[in-house]
Amino acid sequence: MNTEFINVTKENLADEHLCCIIRSKKPHPGVEAKRQWLSDRLDEGHVFRKLNAKAVVFIEYSPLETAWVPIIGDNYIYLYCLWTSGSYKGKGYGKSLLEYCLADARQKGRSGVCMLGAKKQKSWLSDQAFAKKYGFEVVDETDNGYELLALSFDGTAPKFAENAKTGKIENQELTVYYDMQCPYVCQNIGMIRQYCDENDVPASLIQVDTLQKAKDLPCVFNNWGVFYKGEFQTVNLLDAAYLKRILKK
Repeated sequence: MNTEFINVTKENLADEHLCCIIRSKKPHPGVEAKRQWLSDRLDEGHVFRKLNAKAVVFIEYSPLETAWVPIIGDNYIYLYCLWTSGSYKGKGYGKSLLEYCLADARQKGRSGVCMLGAKKQKSWLSDQAFAKKYGFEVVDETDNGYELLALSFDGTAPKFAENAKTGKIENQELTVYYDMQCPYVCQNIGMIRQYCDENDVPASLIQVDTLQKAKDLPCVFNNWGVFYKGEFQTVNLLDAAYLKRILKK
C-alpha cells in the first residue's frame, strides 16, 4: 500500500497529476483550467492533498472565508471534496486524508470543518455517511433537501447564507452556474452548450469567477448549480440523459 501523500504547491502544481481525469499525454482543457484555478487559490490557504500516484485519491479544502460557496461562519474549514476511486477504495486512504484535514484544522486553531451534504446521498458530493462516523452533524438545511454538515471543535456552527436557500431565480431558461474548480466542468459545459445549440434550447451558462459571486449565489453550490423554469434543480454535473429529463419538466 502506497502511503506517500503530496500537498500541491505553486512549485509543484505544473507537474503534479490532479486526480479525477487521468490523462497520460495530451493536456486536458478541464485539468488545465483546474490547475489555473488552484494557482489562484493556494495563497489563500487552499489545500489539495493527493496520493503520490496517478490515481483518484485526494482531499480538497480551504478556509471557509475564502471558499467559493454561499456558506458563512467564523473560523471554519470548508471541505470541498474527499475522493477515493477504483482499486484504491477500502484501503484506508479516505481515513488518512480526512484525519489529516481534521488535524490540520485543529493545529491552525480553527473552530471546525464543514461540508455540503444532502438528506439522500447525491453524486458529486463526498460521502456524508463516512463523515458522520467522525462526528459530522447536520447544522443547517434547505427546503430542497440539501444539508450543511459540520464537525465543531468549540460549539459554534456555520450556516448557509440566506441567498443560498432561495432556490429560485427570475430567469426561466436553463441556467447553469459553474466555476473551474472541477476538471469535469469544462467538458460538461461544452456538452450542454452543444446540445442547446443543436436543439434550439435557450440557456444561460454563467461562470462564477470571483469569491463574491460565489457567496451571493441563489443556491447551494460546490462548483456547480442548475436552474430550470426559475427553480433550482441540482448540484450534480449533467450527462445528456439527465439534461433531457430536466428540460422535460
